[in-house]
Amino acid sequence: MSAPIRICVLVPVATSAYNDRILKAVTPVVPPDVEVEIRNITQGHPDIENRTNWLENGMPVVELARQIELDGFDGIWLTDFDMCGVEAAREVIDIPIIGGFPTSAFGALMLSQRFSIITILQSTLAMQRGHPQSYGIQDTFASIRPIDCPVSQLSDIDVVVARTFETAMKAIREDGAQSILLGCTGFVDVASRVSTLLTEALGCYVPVIDPNHAGFSFLVSLVRMRVRPSRLTYSKTTLQS
Repeated sequence: MSAPIRICVLVPVATSAYNDRILKAVTPVVPPDVEVEIRNITQGHPDIENRTNWLENGMPVVELARQIELDGFDGIWLTDFDMCGVEAAREVIDIPIIGGFPTSAFGALMLSQRFSIITILQSTLAMQRGHPQSYGIQDTFASIRPIDCPVSQLSDIDVVVARTFETAMKAIREDGAQSILLGCTGFVDVASRVSTLLTEALGCYVPVIDPNHAGFSFLVSLVRMRVRPSRLTYSKTTLQS
């Protein structure tokens, strides 16, 4: 019997307050042969809601990713839609690490031709608007809209679902979206409920992509394929102790 795949969920904020919800978020897509452990950075900001938080937490992510690799994990799911520290970590480690946007966006494009991002705040809207251009898919990007809800309040599921549904309807009717990306990994137990409401309102199915499901599932696929970051893209760097 082969050894189980070991995946570390790296939470790029300096608090464990969200850990239970994050583990709950990925549980539906964890295969039986995969072991999961969750870790947090210990320095930095307790939330990522703007570019300053993102930059402050990036280097602690890289340092923790290196330790995770040394501890024998096969891959890292970084629970941030904006991929805090991911690109830099790929210069340091030799296991796959991925964040939320790319897998969510390309997942949506396997199911539709135009997507919108529903994000949390105006500050994250500004930060996330450039992601489609960075990945060369700006022609498929319909819009980005916030629900005006900070990370700390995303646990109020009924309110979050109602706001996300209302905002998604505007993205579909006014912006031409054909699928919806949830622009924060704190949207837990939201995607399926919003998709159901959209189907009822529109009379047809609309995919709503949970970045936790998309990201974790794709990471497991990368580990199974035994691939890792290209050294033609990410030159290997050694961290100074």
